[in-house]
Amino acid sequence: MGIILGIDIGCSTTKVVGLRQDGTTLGMLRTKGEDQLTSLFGAMGSFIASNQLSLHDIDRICLTGQGATFVDGDIYGIPTTQVDEFNAVGKGALALAGRKTALVVSMGTGTSFLYVNENTVKHICGSGIGGGTLGGLCRRLVDMERFGQIKRLAADGNLKNVDLMVGDISRNSTEILASDLTAANFGNVAEDASHADLAAGVVNLVLQAIGTMTVLATKTCPAKEVILTGSVTTLDQTRPNFETFERFYGIHYIIPENATFATAYGAALHALGR
Repeated sequence: MGIILGIDIGCSTTKVVGLRQDGTTLGMLRTKGEDQLTSLFGAMGSFIASNQLSLHDIDRICLTGQGATFVDGDIYGIPTTQVDEFNAVGKGALALAGRKTALVVSMGTGTSFLYVNENTVKHICGSGIGGGTLGGLCRRLVDMERFGQIKRLAADGNLKNVDLMVGDISRNSTEILASDLTAANFGNVAEDASHADLAAGVVNLVLQAIGTMTVLATKTCPAKEVILTGSVTTLDQTRPNFETFERFYGIHYIIPENATFATAYGAALHALGR
């Protein structure tokens, strides 16, 4: 069948994208493993089984992500190459969003900011704030670290029981400082704040920190649009938070469909020369 597998081996999850030779998508799959190699082979096995394939149907495997460094040589005799992670996420983000240039924000365990066009991928900066921050803080605050659990818990939280808002410290609301904007993350934690409130506060802190960095990053490159990728894009609070940044700073944010698979998708496209 000549299937190309793009596999993004991250710190906690592995994503697989299968492309046919004509560039159409066969399927996408995400798994979590105890370590990178377990996650890799588990994800490959699940993808092959769920799509009723055999190893003979796989023409090439393209690995990317930090976990790819743990793999040497070909996998099961299938030609295997490694693709630079920044190039993979940049290529994948542009393709998923249908754009030719943008600031690409990869929100994984940490966060990377890339200026990408059809010919160039330039790393602008990176931050240690990301999904790893979310999991680590929630583990200490609410005894929960799995992304899906945090996502469900935070959806029921009330930020007014955690964050200090502009309206709490000022009677004046302006175009720049609206009363419902955050003045200080975790600056107003109530004694009876629930676990859901605290989880919502951590989510808000991570998203607003990344949002602020996107504003600064756009000042360093000619990009007029920002493409958001990674698992953090699936949080209920992500779109509303970045809509606020868009309203105040005039930056257009795009969360493409299947944004969590941008890096794996870009790796697979690399094999097709796209």
